[in-house]
Amino acid sequence: MKVTVLFGAGSIGLAIVRRIAAGGHVVLADYNEQNAAHAAKTLEEAGFACSTVKADLGSRESIQAVIAHAQQFGEIMHLVNAAGVSPSQAPVSQILRVDMYGTAVLLEEFGKVIADGGSGIVISSQSGHRLGALPKEQTDALATTPTEELLHLPFVQAITDPLKAYQYSKRCNVLRVQAEACRWAKRGATLNSISPGIIITPLAADELKGPRGEGYRKMLHSSPAGRAGTPDEVGDLAEFLTSHKGRFITGADLLIDGGTTASYWYGDLQYLQQTH
Repeated sequence: MKVTVLFGAGSIGLAIVRRIAAGGHVVLADYNEQNAAHAAKTLEEAGFACSTVKADLGSRESIQAVIAHAQQFGEIMHLVNAAGVSPSQAPVSQILRVDMYGTAVLLEEFGKVIADGGSGIVISSQSGHRLGALPKEQTDALATTPTEELLHLPFVQAITDPLKAYQYSKRCNVLRVQAEACRWAKRGATLNSISPGIIITPLAADELKGPRGEGYRKMLHSSPAGRAGTPDEVGDLAEFLTSHKGRFITGADLLIDGGTTASYWYGDLQYLQQTH
């Protein structure tokens, strides 16, 4: 049986799984066991075979345990990483441990077991595209530094702002995908990242109604698309990348943000540069 492993059983990850995992087994790996159980119930009621496992993306041992669990059901055909923490949820150290280090380890470990013809999708963020150009030395270091040394890089240790930690982590995700795609190719697998803008999930909906909601709504209204995205739109893109139609695409990062990044640098949203 072909196995799809999803880290982070939220709206975006589930939208992807529903498109690519029919007829196989879905492993839902989440730090919140209740969240994973709820997602499994929803998928099972829609005809998917599922199992759940508690997982900490920031732990190599936890990632290895997820792989061992998944291999009980067959060969791992798809990896979807939609897990992580945001600047409003966690301090710098946790953002770097989970989003930067954890994702790097995840790609390394699954790159050892991914099936021929398989694929991986990492959900990154438009935020990584707001960091601006980095010196080549930093870019190369984020892409290729051995995983256990990644958090010890001097410029990474110098990060003190949660937003910067998040932006560097998401830039690192994209660069690790590029580097690891070369290794995954040797197993006949593709690996890509997707960088969404604001996507309407329960968390995003709360943010839009919260104290910073007015700023978010203004940003969305002023963006080229004039709205937020939906999990299904991200799911459609991931489905294409993991299908036979996307086999020539690997090591790539695809922005799906309604043009927000373009406008941040060159359009009506340039005012945001003053706050980022």
